[in-house]
Amino acid sequence: MIKCHVALIGTFMGAAVCAAPAPVSDVTSGSLESRMAALERMVDARTNAQHSVQAQLDQVQNEVNDLRGVVELHSHKLEQILERQRELYLEIDKRIDAVLKRPASSQPDYTAPLADAGPTAGSMSEQEAYDRAVNLILRDKRYDQAIPEFEAFLKAYPTSGFAANARYWLGQLLFNKQDWSGAASHFERVISEFPDSNKRADSLLKLGMIAQNQANLARAQQLYEQVVREYPDSSARKLAEPRLRTLKAN
Repeated sequence: MIKCHVALIGTFMGAAVCAAPAPVSDVTSGSLESRMAALERMVDARTNAQHSVQAQLDQVQNEVNDLRGVVELHSHKLEQILERQRELYLEIDKRIDAVLKRPASSQPDYTAPLADAGPTAGSMSEQEAYDRAVNLILRDKRYDQAIPEFEAFLKAYPTSGFAANARYWLGQLLFNKQDWSGAASHFERVISEFPDSNKRADSLLKLGMIAQNQANLARAQQLYEQVVREYPDSSARKLAEPRLRTLKAN
């Protein structure tokens, strides 16, 4: 019996020993702290990178805004120029219609008007001289005075970026006066000297109209066909086509 009690006591003592928790060793605390520190460094680096990228984006946005302002300013100036050109086209077209309806016997003789006491083309900048000549047509309606102004401009600035336009308007002004040969000489020079000018199509059209007015119908048809063929998207083509149909119908 005593042996039995001793055995039971030994069994309980062994179970108690087995059930006792093992002491916890802090072997991972250092590793966890280093990992947290590494994560913090990564977060800081990413935050700094984001701030840097945002600063660059802000700079780019500011530059885009500046460029947009410049583009809007240039677009406004371009629209003003185009509007002035449209007004000039309308005025010239009105005078062309009046010329074509006028009997040939009523053709006036051209005499150069007396020059104003204002500045000459040579004493002004290129832009000022060109604007002065254009304003004589568009603003002042002084068409005869515009002729010597454009001539003086071309003499003072023969290689100007406005030379093709000036040459074309000289031809247009003489066309309005039914000076066919004088007008044709200027239109021909636009075609030969400025092949890339946007006035080339209009000059071909005007040469066709001159040929038609001079009863040179074959030449007129050839020029109208050239306009339609070479400048299918131009306003000159829209004006040439009905004239071409009329010639072919007769």
